[in-house]
Amino acid sequence: MSIFKRIKKALGWEIRSAKPEYDLNPLIYSKLKPIRLPLILIQVVLMIGTMGYVYLEDYSIMHAIFQSAYTLTNTGFGALNEANFKNVTIVFTVCLMLAGFASLIFAVGIVIDVITNGTLRELLKERRMLYKIARLRRHFVIFYHNEYTAQLAKQFNENHIPFVVVDPSDDLEDIAKECNYPYFVKEEPYKEDAFLKSHLSSAKGVISLSKNISNNITLIASVRLYEKELGRSPFLIISNAETQNEKIRLKKLGADKVVATPSLMAKRVSAMAIRPEMENVLEEFLYKRDTPIDMEEAYVNENSWVINREIKDLRLRDKIKVSVIGITEKKGRFIQMPKGSTIITGESKLLLVGNQKAISKAKRIISLEEKPEDL
Repeated sequence: MSIFKRIKKALGWEIRSAKPEYDLNPLIYSKLKPIRLPLILIQVVLMIGTMGYVYLEDYSIMHAIFQSAYTLTNTGFGALNEANFKNVTIVFTVCLMLAGFASLIFAVGIVIDVITNGTLRELLKERRMLYKIARLRRHFVIFYHNEYTAQLAKQFNENHIPFVVVDPSDDLEDIAKECNYPYFVKEEPYKEDAFLKSHLSSAKGVISLSKNISNNITLIASVRLYEKELGRSPFLIISNAETQNEKIRLKKLGADKVVATPSLMAKRVSAMAIRPEMENVLEEFLYKRDTPIDMEEAYVNENSWVINREIKDLRLRDKIKVSVIGITEKKGRFIQMPKGSTIITGESKLLLVGNQKAISKAKRIISLEEKPEDL
């Protein structure tokens, strides 16, 4: 480790490496092994030619190497002393030309066979993809490709959220082009290789969208075990379920958020039927990133300065144009449209409405231990 890296480590600075956690180089080198034989053969023939010209024509080493090289490759004559060669040297040169021609043809055949008939090209493409994925930080890893994944990828691309799709399909590259997956890994999702290739250690969360609950259960358990091995903060795990019972099971097994597809569809359709205009509001404001209105929860930790203060004391609406439209207390009671005189308690959640930039600023203010001077 260099002195500069030692200093960065001592100061606690993060050393970010773009090197993949899964190394494909040993596998690539194994695919290149057949090329070693023709390369060795060419070198042996070149050495024999060099020694032969030194012995037969009393050439210097450099002249002998030069004569052997262009004789071996059949690139022409006339640069040195070919016109005055002895008969034995002529015979030796002819043999060297034939040996060189045969060696080069053999080498070219081996190289073409390795490139076209093997998996070398696929491995090189996969390595390039792994190096791209290694540069990601705070991304999401989406396991299993299906129509849910395709729609989610569309939303993530629109909102500039980095993600990696992991799926074992043989035609994943074609699927990625069609569905616009910028990063993808062809691997069985529950294997550790998939975690390493998708750079899961630096990810923000995991999304498992298999329609088979067994796949989701296996993946959630594997991710939680991997999380313990890394000794890092918990991943945000989001999954889908086909029934309410499956939703409960997945949450018990470690999923943070579970979307029950039939239930979600029923709620959306019900909202559209009762209040059709609300669908336009949701699509325009809540499901897009760069919109004039957004909604998020802000957690009030035990050391926050806002505890035991009234909402109006925060002056969020006056200063940064953010409104508190709801409070979820520690015991779970929800206060809808609280008054300015409502007291904020510890470990509660404030439901904030405003633009994204203002909400982020409000969350930072709420997390402070002392009241900011400008409020």
